[in-house]
Parts: sequence; C-alpha cells; structure tokens
Amino acid sequence: MSRPFRILGVHHIAVGNADLARLRHLWGDVLGLSLGAPFALESENVRGCIARLETGAHTVEVDLLQPLDAGRKPAPHLPPLNHIAFWVDRLAEAVEWLSAQGVRFTPGGIRRGAEGREMAFIHPKASEEFPVGGEGVMIELVQAPPAVIAAYATIADATRTA
Repeated sequence: MSRPFRILGVHHIAVGNADLARLRHLWGDVLGLSLGAPFALESENVRGCIARLETGAHTVEVDLLQPLDAGRKPAPHLPPLNHIAFWVDRLAEAVEWLSAQGVRFTPGGIRRGAEGREMAFIHPKASEEFPVGGEGVMIELVQAPPAVIAAYATIADATRTA
C-alpha cells in the first residue's frame, strides 16, 4: 500500500486516574519527569497535565488525565492506559486515506488538543460502516511540526547510511 503520510514516532501516551494529584506525584516526584501546568478541556471531560521526558523535537510526553465528571463520557481514566499518540507528517492526508481504508475515527474529526496541536483519534472499536478500529486501543494521530519532521528525517537518513 502506498500511504500519503508517515508515522514518525511516539508523541505521547495518556494515563488516566480518578486522582490527578496521585498521577503528578508518581510521574513527577517519583519518576522525575518534568510536569507542565494543569489544564482542563471541557469538551473532552478532562483535567490534566503533561509530563515530559527530554526536550526539543524528540520529547516524549505522558499525558496525565482525570475526568472533570467521573459519570460523564468520554471517561479519560477508563481504561487507565487511555491512548497512545503518534507524530504524523501529514495529518489531513492521513485521516482522509485511513478513512478510505475503512478506519473508524472518533466523533469530532481533526481538532486542536491540549497544546493547540491538530490531532484526530482512531476509535478503539470498529463498526459496520468502518470495519477497522484500534482493536481495543484508542490511537491518536498528532500533526508533527516542521522541527519534528526534520528531526525524524535526520534519524532516517543516518539509519540508511549506517
């Protein structure tokens, strides 16, 4: 298959819990990741913060998520490993091509995430109309900025010449 996009690398994983303070303690105080400021996204029913490993184009994030309302969906704490996200070099083309291949996306299409990046979620479950889902795992595709695309191209070039 010829794809009009590339998955470049892991952008983040998202971990949920009913208590954001406990997540911040584990990932920040105990494991030593750098913690960002708390944020809230009413449309996603989430309060959270972003823990970062490394800096620059190769930063990997752990999004720490707590529901604003535990009785409402989406439920970012269920399951505790909420989703995995990948950098994509051309998000719009990826969503269009994957949809044509029968991939089911969550409602809302391409939208802005917690840090203003464009993203879209592959639904964890397939449907009759879209027979390809995440096989139980929600998968986020995040538009990579130019610096990240260039950094991954440098790695790919170095790997080819090694």
